[in-house]
Amino acid sequence: MLSVRPKVAELAFHVFSRSLHPELYVVHQSRRIERSNYESRIELTNCGHVVTWNAAGGTLCEVATSARQPLPKRRCLLTQPLKGSRTETAECRGGVSYRTHFQLESVEPDMFWMVQKQLGNGPTEGLLHRFDSSGRMAFGALSYINIELRLRSMLVQAIHTFPDDYAIVKVESLFSLEA
Repeated sequence: MLSVRPKVAELAFHVFSRSLHPELYVVHQSRRIERSNYESRIELTNCGHVVTWNAAGGTLCEVATSARQPLPKRRCLLTQPLKGSRTETAECRGGVSYRTHFQLESVEPDMFWMVQKQLGNGPTEGLLHRFDSSGRMAFGALSYINIELRLRSMLVQAIHTFPDDYAIVKVESLFSLEA
């Protein structure tokens, strides 16, 4: 199990058709959601996040983490390095659909610190975790997740900052059921 934030070049994005054992990662913030049509667990981890969504008898689990993080191979629908910009979709049994867009942005230091300040100082209804400094920078990384709930869908927007690399990871995922 990794105990420190990975380098931004080591990030990976996975989607599973199963839940993952919680001992595989370190959880800093967590929220459980129960609706009439689905339930979900959203977790901020040391490397990024884990979103587990259960609906219509099936499970989808989105993981943004280090490529070095030991994860199961069984029922893995997607494994991609978290680089550049990418959109992925999946249709699952029971009328469950999944769409995600993730991107890694390297930005100028001024832009990075503006985003870091806005995330860290603004009011938040989602999950926010401030990491300790790595020692190289005065401020540590931030991870923030905003969650929008509807009757048959859930939109998750995650932002993870990496001060040592002046990099920002953005992930927007929509988990939904057919109407």
